[in-house]
Amino acid sequence: MGIEFELKYRATEDIQARIAQGIDTWQTISMETTYYDTPDQALSQKWYTLRRRLENGASVCTLKCPAQGGGRGEWEVEAERVEQAIPELCKLGAPADLRSLTREGVMPVCGARFTRRAATVTLGDTVLELALDSGSLFSGKRQIPLCEVEVELKQGERAQAMAYGKLLAQKYGLVPDKKSKFRRALALWREEQNGTAE
Repeated sequence: MGIEFELKYRATEDIQARIAQGIDTWQTISMETTYYDTPDQALSQKWYTLRRRLENGASVCTLKCPAQGGGRGEWEVEAERVEQAIPELCKLGAPADLRSLTREGVMPVCGARFTRRAATVTLGDTVLELALDSGSLFSGKRQIPLCEVEVELKQGERAQAMAYGKLLAQKYGLVPDKKSKFRRALALWREEQNGTAE
């Protein structure tokens, strides 16, 4: 199991462009994500995130869930369908109740389409991924823009990641956003289910 620790910030295209100027090497990844839940929302109620993401055409299925001490547990496998991935995720150590929770099946509820520019930032023994994400979150006919900056800890100390994120926020006027892409897209789906969609 990997433990994911990341910081998210709301941004604008102008801010992303200014950040991009300060780093020479970027990797560009086209991403299309579909998030899944059970009909009774059993996964989201437990703060589980089950997704299938196409990364430049490659299909990767991931489960994320809360972990002790902050951050999130994360397991992923290459699979074309999320239903195929569930038993493989459990074999990797994902929570055993994933099987029982999804026994009646899962369904797509929302998603995201965006382009990620990613760069590696090394601070001593700490390695971070700096990502600039731009695109949209959607559910059904509803869609909202996505423009954010992520700092993800790949190796080393969380304190270093937090310090780097704080410097970025101060320098570029970034606003922290504690809601994940999934939670923001899921809100669109719930609005549709409740009949409050515009």
